[in-house]
Amino acid sequence: MLSWLANAWRVPELRRRILFTFFVLALYRLGSWIPAPGVDSSAIKNYFGSRGGTLLSFLNVFSGGALAQFSLFALGIMPYVTASIILQLMTVVIPRLSELQKEGEAGYARINQYTRYLTVGLAAAQSLGYSILFRNQHVLSANAGRLVLIVVTLTCGTTALMWLGEQITKRGIGNGISILIFASILTSAPLGISAWYNGGPTEKIFFPLIALIVVSSVVFVQEGQRKIPIQYAKRMVGRRMTSGGATYLPLRVNMAGVIPVIFAAALLAFPQTIATYLKGTQSFVNNHFQTGSLLYLGVEALMIVVFTYFYTAVQFNPVDQADNLRKYGGYIPGIRPGPPTAKYLDSVLTRLTLPGSLFLATVAVIPSIFIRYGGFSQATSRALGGTSVLIAVGVALDTMRQMESQMMMRNYEGFLK
Repeated sequence: MLSWLANAWRVPELRRRILFTFFVLALYRLGSWIPAPGVDSSAIKNYFGSRGGTLLSFLNVFSGGALAQFSLFALGIMPYVTASIILQLMTVVIPRLSELQKEGEAGYARINQYTRYLTVGLAAAQSLGYSILFRNQHVLSANAGRLVLIVVTLTCGTTALMWLGEQITKRGIGNGISILIFASILTSAPLGISAWYNGGPTEKIFFPLIALIVVSSVVFVQEGQRKIPIQYAKRMVGRRMTSGGATYLPLRVNMAGVIPVIFAAALLAFPQTIATYLKGTQSFVNNHFQTGSLLYLGVEALMIVVFTYFYTAVQFNPVDQADNLRKYGGYIPGIRPGPPTAKYLDSVLTRLTLPGSLFLATVAVIPSIFIRYGGFSQATSRALGGTSVLIAVGVALDTMRQMESQMMMRNYEGFLK
């Protein structure tokens, strides 16, 4: 691992990408500490300190603590994630969006543009909702003009974060949006470790075991794959005869990665936003949608399973894969090319996705149950709970794969054995 980092640092392009990523993350952390105009950060921070187990505190983790400061980046990148979910769901319903997906780069660029517009609208709605909530709780004194200023500031902050994430994807080490969420989660890790160190004997003994089991299982399942054998026949290309060969099509057990977990966390932010506009629902949300409550965990697990199937279907189309195999003279031994191949791939993928989705839901929920009912502190639960660890480990693995591909292109030995 250390030799790989040294090799990566010797390559000028990779060194520039790593330094650029760290520079963007530094800007992100700087904006997380600059409060919005006319905001008393200490009053809002004290309000968050008295609401340790609520959904609001959980959302604060995904903003890197910026929400408790009500800073420029208080909303984090979650409005963009929510907008991406909505657009992907709408592609199934709206034929025009489905056609854009099939147009290649130009179509995806248009969908990304729609996602940006929707992100701005969602960010404005969420910033207005948080402002009204804090004003009703008497921790924010703002008239109509100041509310407009705060909403515009937070919306611009989310737009800037969206742009920074895209820059990490283009000019950094990749996975820009996931890297920002990963950095947000890591900012709360020191508080969680401190709370664990100062906790009781049960917490000190069992929490490292839970964390070790979660990390090991995530790495094991994320790297697991089913290898479908592929045989290529000899064929004429121009005047040359290409030789056939045998290879395999890797189907990962969890093809969706940690995206379903991020999607579920983003959608579970909606009850808090809606409750700020409908005062009658505020008590219900606070009582039933605490981050460790059984209702919250049950809804989260169900959403993770559903989004795992949905995102896997978006990422891998068996019909297109079968057509590509037939086009290039490939086939699965014992399976006829065309629709039978597509049907076979779909059945294999469905059987693989079921344990993968149940694994994600289990890892996201079970540690939170242990932490909540095992007498662990709220700081430990927020910073080192199942969802946070799952996202952090998953994003780290995806980033390592991207860096691995960059290194392999330059003939260096990889580190993912």
